[in-house]
Amino acid sequence: KGMMRSMNEVTGVYPCYENQFQVDTSDSGASAASMKGIADCETFGVSFDNGVEEWTPFDQKGWTRRLMTAKSVTISVTAKRNVGDAGNDAVAALAWKNGRSVERDFHWTFPDGTVVKFASAVFNVTNIGAGDSTAVAPLEFEVMSNGKPEIILPGQE
Repeated sequence: KGMMRSMNEVTGVYPCYENQFQVDTSDSGASAASMKGIADCETFGVSFDNGVEEWTPFDQKGWTRRLMTAKSVTISVTAKRNVGDAGNDAVAALAWKNGRSVERDFHWTFPDGTVVKFASAVFNVTNIGAGDSTAVAPLEFEVMSNGKPEIILPGQE
């Protein structure tokens, strides 16, 4: 079955392109108007880095106890460099910056309407144009969480 859409409910499977990303394109802080899509994104991968503490107390007779105590997210994106697109340009410009200057708000919108808002995410630009002579210039980057993201479920805004 494909994805079904009713008034406020989305169920079923969906293609990955229905995930959408937005980046803050201003240098003065995010506003609704400064959040722009990033043109020509092709693939993305998500990695959760979970900090899990382990211990083996006597009362568990050799069995390990665990507690997840930390979490971070890294989103790796491959795109094509699209000069003139506000979102694409904003990400590419971060390649030459360092420190707090590479922090931007980032939103990930899921097909069901869930929005994950990463405040001051760290952008690690890893490629802006290098490749074969006949290839389309790439834009490759990682978006790294910088503190706990805000998760807004459908209908909560």
